[in-house]
Amino acid sequence: MSPEGLLLLVFGALGWFWWDSLQKRELAVRAARLACERANVQFLDESVALRRMALRRDAMQRARLFREFAFEYSLQGDDRQPGRVYLLGARVLSADLLS
Repeated sequence: MSPEGLLLLVFGALGWFWWDSLQKRELAVRAARLACERANVQFLDESVALRRMALRRDAMQRARLFREFAFEYSLQGDDRQPGRVYLLGARVLSADLLS
């Protein structure tokens, strides 16, 4: 393979990973928002932050990216409490309100 072809392949893989990460982030935002609505608390900043990423196996023993996202919520509007969303591939494992 030529150096240009290899470079194109690397940039293509990086572009796909970036696009896939944006999709997973949006999935985590929806899961955090839903968890906050169910608990009747306020989802602060309407955002999540990636805390950890690792390779893990799913139920079919396929390697998937495990992602842990952090978010914050408020019980009464004047406090900040931590929350977490866990994804394995494109599947939401859980969205937890911690305190």
